[in-house]
Amino acid sequence: MFTLSWLLIIAIIAGVLGVIDGIRRARGRGTSVLAIVEIIVAALFLLSLFIPGVPFGSLTLAIVLLIVLVVAMIVGRLNVTIAVVALVLIALWIVLNLHWITIAGVN
Repeated sequence: MFTLSWLLIIAIIAGVLGVIDGIRRARGRGTSVLAIVEIIVAALFLLSLFIPGVPFGSLTLAIVLLIVLVVAMIVGRLNVTIAVVALVLIALWIVLNLHWITIAGVN
């Protein structure tokens, strides 16, 4: 079982938005290799939240997803709204997960 918390909800929303952004980039014009990498990393990140046996762990996959989102925003100039929201949420999750900022009730 898993405990439903604000940190988990932030991670789920960020991962789902990463998958959606990757799918939109793969369907549109642009670099499809980067979109496929984004889909794979975001899906593995979502799986790592619930399945403990996923390689690399959720923190490493979150950092990789953050890097892929930044590169995708720089390279592809499609609709970047979903990418920006996913980028902010994944950065917030990383900061809260590493306890760099402590908010009562969140972490």
